[in-house]
Amino acid sequence: MRVGVLTGGGDCPGLNAVIRAIVRKGVQEYGYDFVGFRDGWRGPLEGDSVRLDIPAVRGILPRGGTIIGSSRTNPLKHDNGIRRIKETLAKQEVGALITIGGEDTLGVAAQLSQDYGVPCVGVPKTIDNDLSATDYTFGFDTAVGIATEAIDRLHTTAESHMRVLVVEVMGRHAGWIAIHSGLAGGANVILIPEQRFDTEQVCAWVTSRFKASYAPIVVVAEGAMPRDGDMVLKDESLDSFGHVRLSGVGEWLAKEIEKRTGKESRTTVLGHVQRGGTPSAFDRWLATRFGLHAVEAVHDGDFGKMVALRGTDIVRVPIAEATRKLKTVDPKLYDEVGVFFG
Repeated sequence: MRVGVLTGGGDCPGLNAVIRAIVRKGVQEYGYDFVGFRDGWRGPLEGDSVRLDIPAVRGILPRGGTIIGSSRTNPLKHDNGIRRIKETLAKQEVGALITIGGEDTLGVAAQLSQDYGVPCVGVPKTIDNDLSATDYTFGFDTAVGIATEAIDRLHTTAESHMRVLVVEVMGRHAGWIAIHSGLAGGANVILIPEQRFDTEQVCAWVTSRFKASYAPIVVVAEGAMPRDGDMVLKDESLDSFGHVRLSGVGEWLAKEIEKRTGKESRTTVLGHVQRGGTPSAFDRWLATRFGLHAVEAVHDGDFGKMVALRGTDIVRVPIAEATRKLKTVDPKLYDEVGVFFG
């Protein structure tokens, strides 16, 4: 059987480890052929693919990004998108499709599988770690490590100049990166999308920190919002799935802090550096296991399912269940780390 593989949405560390595991096990144990569709859903829409064999995946385990490319293409927004995908799969004799992505990419896979009979298996991918069906997604650990290292470095320059440093990290709907890296990096304020923040309270925490003769670090997720306002955006344009392109709250908050406290404030937006470069050991381990189990699901004919981490076990759950609800930070967890604010 020939199996198709695609990676959709934003790239993240560990994607190549998934591809490698899929191909290695599929070829060696089941004798499958593989094709990689380029740039997410654009590949099957346009019939753009490349052969994936063992030589093609050799040496890619430590590499970031994805060797088959990615995009935020939404086939449901294209004329005859579903028909074109089914025609591509038929023409290239693809009997199953492994889709590696987040809520948007997997949402399309769920619809293709449920409503149109396309045999899909999903692999969860989002550095935001916000898919409720799995304990962790690969890429998250690497992003937290990069953000923590950045916070560690920013402490010294903040204290040298006794200024406020606001660190903006990724997190559209969920503050997992912010709360993990902020706690690990010793931030004095952590702001997440799940809890609207009071700007005056943030300024009070900042002032309290200066009274202790230390310069404060404020970590803010890109989707965090002030209590008395709306989401802060630099760009209000939408992607093909209807999402605004986030960033801007860090810069806005730094200006507000400086205006209200009189303390010099600067912003560091980590942006895409969080999902670039070499994946951590944990992300390589998790991504590899996801790839191995995804091929097993294909072999078992267990389509419409996504592999997920539960404790230390890899299980299968319906793709539709995985994308139905986001996993957000529990208010109790946020209250727990609040002892370090200020």
